[in-house]
Amino acid sequence: MPAGRPLGFVLAGGQSRRMGRDKALLPWGAGTLLDHALRRLAAVSDEVLVLSGRAGRYPGAGCPELPDAWPDAGPLGGLLAGLERLGKRPGLFLAVDVPLVPEALLAHLASLLPGWDAVVPVLADGPQPLVAAYSGTCAEAVRSRLGRAERRMTCFWPDVRVRELHEPDLQAFGPDVARLFANANAPAQFAELGSAKPPTES
Repeated sequence: MPAGRPLGFVLAGGQSRRMGRDKALLPWGAGTLLDHALRRLAAVSDEVLVLSGRAGRYPGAGCPELPDAWPDAGPLGGLLAGLERLGKRPGLFLAVDVPLVPEALLAHLASLLPGWDAVVPVLADGPQPLVAAYSGTCAEAVRSRLGRAERRMTCFWPDVRVRELHEPDLQAFGPDVARLFANANAPAQFAELGSAKPPTES
């Protein structure tokens, strides 16, 4: 059973095709979206790593990078790399392009993990598997599904114990729960999110 403070992983291995440039390096406050994700995870984790898709992508991150454990598998290949690193420790996974997720919510996800293999927010428009807590016990299930050419982030859920957190479970972290998980997939979305961040946000 996972115990103790988690390892934190920033999922930053995407191709950013809709954005037209690497989302992780977009400016946010005094740094970048990657810096912002690393800071939030560092506040609630023992160690933070970047799931970078390929090695050497973010030499200035100041923390280790992990390439995908399963090439060309999308974010599920990145998730597997993190799961294989966990051992018996809990893991917190945060997509680089969701800058409004608060540290308190990340800590809450990790706190609920004992007794489960995954704790994942599930909103009205679907699950949020890139802002979630996972145990290393998910690794075998993910590997098995990838071996069958399955790539959806939820494809392994039937094989593990998943605790779903629905909007009423998340309202303590903000009245507009969906807003907390808003992501920057395209330039207009990023601009709109940036205009909403608090003036003191770094």
